[in-house]
Amino acid sequence: MTITAPTPRDAQSASGAAKPPPAAVVDIGSNSIRLVVYESSDRAPLPVFNEKLLCGLGRDLDATGMLSPDGVEQALQALPRFMDVTQAMGVGRVDLLATAAVREASNGRDFVERARDLCGRDIEILSGEEEARLSGLGVLAGTPEADGVMGDLGGGSLELVALAAGETGEQATLPLGPLRLDSKLVAKPAKAKELIDEKLAAVPWLDRAKGKSFYVVGGAWRSFARLHMIQTDYPLRIIHHYAVSADKAADFAGFVAKLSPGTLQKVHGVSKRRLETLPYASMLLHRVIDRLQPKEIVFSANGLREGCLFDRLSPEQRAEDPLFSACSHVVAHERALAVGGSELFDWIGPLFPDETAEERRLRRAACMLSDIARWEHPDYRAEHALMRVMRLPVVGIDHPGRAFVGAAVAARYSMPDGETDAFKALRALLPPERIEHARAIGLAMRLAFTLSGGMTAELGRFGVMRDDAVLRLTAPSGGEHLVGEVVERRLGSLAKALNRTAEVVRA
Repeated sequence: MTITAPTPRDAQSASGAAKPPPAAVVDIGSNSIRLVVYESSDRAPLPVFNEKLLCGLGRDLDATGMLSPDGVEQALQALPRFMDVTQAMGVGRVDLLATAAVREASNGRDFVERARDLCGRDIEILSGEEEARLSGLGVLAGTPEADGVMGDLGGGSLELVALAAGETGEQATLPLGPLRLDSKLVAKPAKAKELIDEKLAAVPWLDRAKGKSFYVVGGAWRSFARLHMIQTDYPLRIIHHYAVSADKAADFAGFVAKLSPGTLQKVHGVSKRRLETLPYASMLLHRVIDRLQPKEIVFSANGLREGCLFDRLSPEQRAEDPLFSACSHVVAHERALAVGGSELFDWIGPLFPDETAEERRLRRAACMLSDIARWEHPDYRAEHALMRVMRLPVVGIDHPGRAFVGAAVAARYSMPDGETDAFKALRALLPPERIEHARAIGLAMRLAFTLSGGMTAELGRFGVMRDDAVLRLTAPSGGEHLVGEVVERRLGSLAKALNRTAEVVRA
């Protein structure tokens, strides 16, 4: 697939820095070890390789005080391979981070020394405070406006961090990971709830976060989100920024907590390896909701690993918009002669003088992705563009925002048939007036591409303005022939979408 080529303004980060080489993070957790290689280590890095091994290092840690012997051997076999993969992919920096199980086990440091000898790299054993801080930064990297509390449920612990104004605040690490609890205790809901409530009650600063949002991180809780999407027939299977009201989340968590792994195994789409811990994770979520009384639950695909990369950025890089950074990655993958997103954004700007700051931001993203379906079959370009944009691995945008950008980009080609699955998903996420606003942006982009033939230099020869009643297109002197029947028809469609009449001014 060929995507619109970035202009210098599109491809360059706000800090002006050259794109860094690939980066990798190895997360040595209580339940799994995972290698993620990112295309770069800039503001919104895209993962290009992701491999996980569920070795259960922290299984029975509270009973034995030691890492699982079988888990240790599995991890020591996998880690050298992970290093070979990063070398083959040209990774510039690899961070190996060990969390709750390794830092608390009596043989944790012995495991780290053996792993270091095999890998030839240092392994950092994170304190509970540092693990919580990095997880919180990961959420902020993908959701800069986060205001409330982050909860990261790992196999060995639950990290809680206050988030506000782009910063992490007070934090706590609680030994409430599913691998830390005796299975007999978990099988007794009343006793398990009593233990959970006791630990949560010991975190007094949670009282100050009541009524805000709860940002959820962790594999078991992501499985909970997938199950909720399936049960509610939600139109988009994107975990990041999936939001559920606290009341609905609590009701569903109470329901799932009572299900057996055998019952859950019949549900298609939920990881089989998460079935054992999903009822407990649901019970824990229910208790956290009861303690925090948040307004909504927001799931995050970002966590510790993304926080590690974000922590190394300069203040200027952190201040960049992650949505624009992610879109720049998308449009830079393949180059084509086409209108640059920034120039297109500026050109159609006069048509939307009353847009909010967030609408302006979404319009810019749509312009950056405006040619994403160039090489699809003409009959399917709109539908492909809509679903492609809605499913992109980008952050810094909620689900209605994804749908808005997707609708705008789709309308740059045409509008998907109302009976298609793509359009049904769109209607489930956006009210009609928002779809019409996005369609007007798409029609403006369509006019720009028609006028310019997809060339930035040509677009600058034309001008477009609107007043209370008229939409005016200005053609260059000597270029009147460039405004033909097709241009006039598309100008008319745009004018109608903006509730105005069309007028061509030939210089």
